Amino acid sequence: MDDINLKKLTCADKKIFDKYFGVRYCENAEYTFTNLYMWRDMLNLQWAVEDEVLYIFSSNDKNFSAWQPIGAQDKMQDAITKILRVGEENRGERQFRFVDVEKIFADELEKYPHAKFEITAERDDFDYVYLAQDLINLSGRKFHGKKNHLNAFKKEYPDAKYLPITEEIIPKCREELNLWYANHKRANPDDPFIGYEQAAIHEIFDHFDAFKLKGGAILIGDKVVAFTFGEKLNSDTAVIHVEKADPTIRGIYVAINQNFVEHEWSDMIYINREEDMGIDGLRQAKESYRPIKMIEKFNATLA
Repeated sequence: MDDINLKKLTCADKKIFDKYFGVRYCENAEYTFTNLYMWRDMLNLQWAVEDEVLYIFSSNDKNFSAWQPIGAQDKMQDAITKILRVGEENRGERQFRFVDVEKIFADELEKYPHAKFEITAERDDFDYVYLAQDLINLSGRKFHGKKNHLNAFKKEYPDAKYLPITEEIIPKCREELNLWYANHKRANPDDPFIGYEQAAIHEIFDHFDAFKLKGGAILIGDKVVAFTFGEKLNSDTAVIHVEKADPTIRGIYVAINQNFVEHEWSDMIYINREEDMGIDGLRQAKESYRPIKMIEKFNATLA
């Protein structure tokens, strides 16, 4: 059996990841190069390709984790064997586990003959998926509140304009980003995630064209007051990675969401707005847009 030689993720690896992600219908927002690249240092991501299967691992002080291998379905049982070997070689005193795998791979773990797994659904990690036309039109009673906020925004800021993100307005997006994080750091001074996410978004702006992302911003006068970006996840779904806005402006979040989908993603059936991470306010906000479905994700440990 060949060794799997793990390496760190770099910007130059995007073509390889896009090739593997692109040959399958993946609904799990974790499996985009942008997400992996943004969080690569925090998650200590490592990867390898062996026998036409893409392997991804992450680790921290408590866990050495394998992600779902990406390759032909008939290679998955062999891939599990290889992953368990890598886990044994690298976990040390830490627990080994699989993280954020889809139902199709959880089923592969269930039928694996050489080990038993305890498989648990991770509700905090489920992705929220919406109909694009629902987010654009905000029609009917279920979106009455959203429509009211949007109309209030339009009435108070009739000169506000939506623009796609280009190199010209990225500096203005960076200014709004820094203001957003300054406010959140004052409210949550001990949260290390805030500073990490801020740096990760700045890094994406550094490579915006190379990542082939679509972005949108709302300007009031010369100032960006909201911005967002995402990419195509599969043949009929776009995923929204980041959305930031000035929370003091009524309706701004509804406005950036509605404008972005209308201008950039109206040809998609679904919009994946990722998970809520178990944060109550975020869960309420994501549920308020009435998801059409949830994308389940599972963790697994050796029984």
